[in-house]
Amino acid sequence: MAALESTSAIRPEQQKIGPKKGNLIDYIWRLCDDQEVNEGQSQDGTPMTESAANIEDAALNRLHNAHHVAYRCRDAEQTRWFYEDVMGLPLAAALVLEEIPGLEEPTPYLHIFFEMGSGNLIAFFDEPQGATAEQFDRAHSFDRHIAFEVEDEDELRAWQERINGKGVSCLGPVDHGFVKSVYMYDPNGLQVEITTKTPEYGAIMAEELSKAPEHIAEWANRSRAIKEEKFGAEAIDRRSRQLGRNKS
Repeated sequence: MAALESTSAIRPEQQKIGPKKGNLIDYIWRLCDDQEVNEGQSQDGTPMTESAANIEDAALNRLHNAHHVAYRCRDAEQTRWFYEDVMGLPLAAALVLEEIPGLEEPTPYLHIFFEMGSGNLIAFFDEPQGATAEQFDRAHSFDRHIAFEVEDEDELRAWQERINGKGVSCLGPVDHGFVKSVYMYDPNGLQVEITTKTPEYGAIMAEELSKAPEHIAEWANRSRAIKEEKFGAEAIDRRSRQLGRNKS
């Protein structure tokens, strides 16, 4: 789904900052940076006491599911073949849109959705005008991948057999201790994983959670020098718009 599917929550003065040549990422960054939110204020700018802020946070439910994840695709029909015919995810919608909401320049694209058993969706944008061949090179799994879950190892192996039978290389299983997984690539260079929890999953995750803050702190110290060299200290230390502005 486009990042700005609706402009109803965007103030008129913010709508004017959209770039004339459609760079949606730049537009979103500018929207975020231009919405000044000071400490002690709510999103609409009204004063908020510390107790009110705590109440507001306490009233929020935890985000309970991923409605959709979205990626660019080389070709919608090729992508439909993989996710519907091979992976068994039914097509949920295919929207032909002539412009990205919030931008002034026409940008025709097709937005397709596939539905998982949970009701969550995986979506793709077919927008060839701004695409390059290199965008569909196989991506490292650290950069992006998606993992679908099945009930047990028998089902995992059954899916692997089905996928290989469709002519798609599906490798594994790989035993990660807490999960076992098989792997393949979709036609767009996205690594796709199917995973199942092992009997040790709960115990392993609970133990790792108990040590998580310590591990994060240790890793931050261990990796700090190379990150400062690559990204700069300011980029690493930034936690909010306010922090960045206060330091300047």
